Amino acid sequence: MQKRILLLIVLSTTLLFSSESLAQTRTRSVDKDAGNTPDPVVILREQLAATTEVPERNRLQLQLAELLQSTDRKSEAIAELNKIASSKAFDPVSFYNLGNAFARLGESESAIAAYRIAIEQRKGLYSRAYNNLGVLLLRAGKWDEAQEAFLSALKLESFRYAEASYNLGRVYAAKGQNDLAAREWRRALAVDPQHDAAKQALANEGRGDRIVVVSNKAGKSSTAAAGPSAAARPLELDQASFDYLQRAREASERGKKSEAADSYRRLLSRNNGYFPPANLELGYALVSLKQYDEALANLLEVTKRDGARYPVSYYHLARLYEMKGELKLAEAAFVKAVSLYAPANPQFLLDLSRVREKLGDFNGSLEAMESYTKVMQEHGQKPSWSEERIAELRSKATKQD
Repeated sequence: MQKRILLLIVLSTTLLFSSESLAQTRTRSVDKDAGNTPDPVVILREQLAATTEVPERNRLQLQLAELLQSTDRKSEAIAELNKIASSKAFDPVSFYNLGNAFARLGESESAIAAYRIAIEQRKGLYSRAYNNLGVLLLRAGKWDEAQEAFLSALKLESFRYAEASYNLGRVYAAKGQNDLAAREWRRALAVDPQHDAAKQALANEGRGDRIVVVSNKAGKSSTAAAGPSAAARPLELDQASFDYLQRAREASERGKKSEAADSYRRLLSRNNGYFPPANLELGYALVSLKQYDEALANLLEVTKRDGARYPVSYYHLARLYEMKGELKLAEAAFVKAVSLYAPANPQFLLDLSRVREKLGDFNGSLEAMESYTKVMQEHGQKPSWSEERIAELRSKATKQD
C-alpha cells in the first residue's frame, strides 16, 4: 500500500506550473523583411537590452528561458532564470512564474526558493504559490512542510481550493492517514465536481483507517489486535468521541494547537487512552507546543501497538529522540521508518545520514546519503549539493577506516 502511495506521489502530479499573466509575456510581433524569419532569441535579447522596467524585463527573461528550453538549450535557459532569482526586485508574480519555470526544468530547489520569495513579497497572501511549493516539498518527501504549505493555501481560500485539498489528501495518504486523505479528496470534489484526480484517488481508496461511529463505544478497546489484517479493519468510535476528533482536527488545521490537544485528550480519556489516529495527531500538536515528553509518550504508544499501520510514527519519534540527544534511539527509529516505506522516502534517508554522522558512523552516513541521492535521481531531482556532500562523507569514512 505504501509503495503504491509513494509511486502515486512521484508520478501523479497534477500541478501545471502555468504562468500568471501569460498575455503579458508574449513576444511583440516582428515584421519579416525580404522573406527572412528573424531569430526569436535575438529579438527577445534586443527587447531585454532596451527595457529598464524590472517587471517587464522579468517577463521577457521568462519568455526567453521558455524559448531556450524548447530548443534544447537548458543551460542557457537556467542562466536566464537565475538572473531573475538573483535580483532584489519586488515582483511577486514574476517570482511565482520563475518557480513554475524552474519546476518545469526539474530545478526543484531553485523553484522552492522562488515560490518562497513570491510568498514573502505578498506577505503570505499567495495561495497558488503555497500550493505549488507544497507539491515540490511533497515530491521531496518533506511531508510536514508540504502539509503546512497546503493548509496555508486552503486557509487563504476559506478551504475552497480543490487542487490544494487534493494535494493535502496525497500528503495524508503518504503518512498513512487514509481517512483524512479521503476527507480532503471529498472536499476537493465538493468544490470542483469535475476534479478527475480526486475521483480516481477516492476510487482507489482502501478501507483501512475508515472510522465508524457506533453506539456505546466509550470505555472499550478502540482498535483491534495488531496483525496482518488489522490495517484493513475500520476503527470504531462512539459519537461523542468522534465529535472530539472532528473538533481537534479542525482546530489543528486552523493553527489552534492548544485547543486541538485538549480535544484529542478528551477523546483519549473516553477510549482507555488509546485511539491511534488521535495519539498520532496529538503527538504532532504537542511537538508544535514544545511539550516534547508527552508527545514522545503518545508516539511511542503508536509505534508499539500499530507501528506497521502508521510507519510515519517512527519518523516523528526519531526526530524527538534526536532533539533530546538520544542518537542511537533516533537512528533505530529512522531505520525502521525507512524500512517500512518502499520506495524509501528521501527525507527519511537524509535524516538517517545526518544522525549517523553525529554518531561518528561515517560509512553508515555515506550509505544513507548515497541512497538518498539515488532516490532523488529516480524522481528526476538531483540536488546540486549532493555530490559535494557525498565526497565529504567519503573522505571522512576513508579516514575512519
